[in-house]
Amino acid sequence: MVWGVLNVTPDSFSDGGRFHTVDRAVEQARLMRDSGADVIDVGGESTRPGAERIPLEQELTRVLPVIETLKAEGITVSIDTMRADVAAAAVEVGAMLVNDVSGGRSDPAMHATVAELGVPYVLMHWRGHSDRMNELAVYDDPVRQVCEEIEQQIEFAVQAGIDRERIIIDPGIGFAKEADHNWALLRAMDAVNGLKQPVLVGASRKRFIGALLADADGEARDSDGRDVATSALSGLLAGSVWGLRVHDVQATVDALKVARAMSGSGEHG
Repeated sequence: MVWGVLNVTPDSFSDGGRFHTVDRAVEQARLMRDSGADVIDVGGESTRPGAERIPLEQELTRVLPVIETLKAEGITVSIDTMRADVAAAAVEVGAMLVNDVSGGRSDPAMHATVAELGVPYVLMHWRGHSDRMNELAVYDDPVRQVCEEIEQQIEFAVQAGIDRERIIIDPGIGFAKEADHNWALLRAMDAVNGLKQPVLVGASRKRFIGALLADADGEARDSDGRDVATSALSGLLAGSVWGLRVHDVQATVDALKVARAMSGSGEHG
């Protein structure tokens, strides 16, 4: 499954401000759908490192008109939010999935709300809000600890009434993690898959990729220059994850086609 990232925000780390009007957001969503996206993930609050929370009403104002329009066009939409009220309102106007980067840790009402909504739920590994997540990137064994912390949140979600079969997990690449933690997790998809839930990975254009591609002076590659590396990673992850959350849908779809052809698992010319 390929998820297209649609940030209707002025301050997201990669594309903040590009799609903050309804018309521009809808145009980008159509482009991603036509490029092969299965789901458009609409978010109205930036979770980049250092980002501050925005008021509830501002988040609702940003996302609801976009979701309603995309739903009318038959596009499958996920709402990317940490707020139960936003999740409920988004599903009411047409979102079909809830993607909660906090895994239920930010809003105590989220799990019960999603249980009542009865929609698929993406539960991500998360330790704290963007303004302090860097200080929380401390691990003895990142793969083991991330898996244990995700498993704990799965149990909380199930206890709140969410059907386990509706839970998708995300290892939270880039959230309260340094570069070496991210790479360790990406190399350990077998361990993450051991939690027996579909796995969605969102590594697209993130800071650790920029650091990997730094120039001779140590200057990290900017976000717009990280798509080739992101698509290479997508191809390497093909077959080991359920879904990929990306900004450049076409590049990832192309990488997946190559990976399938090389493995003999897909049709090719």
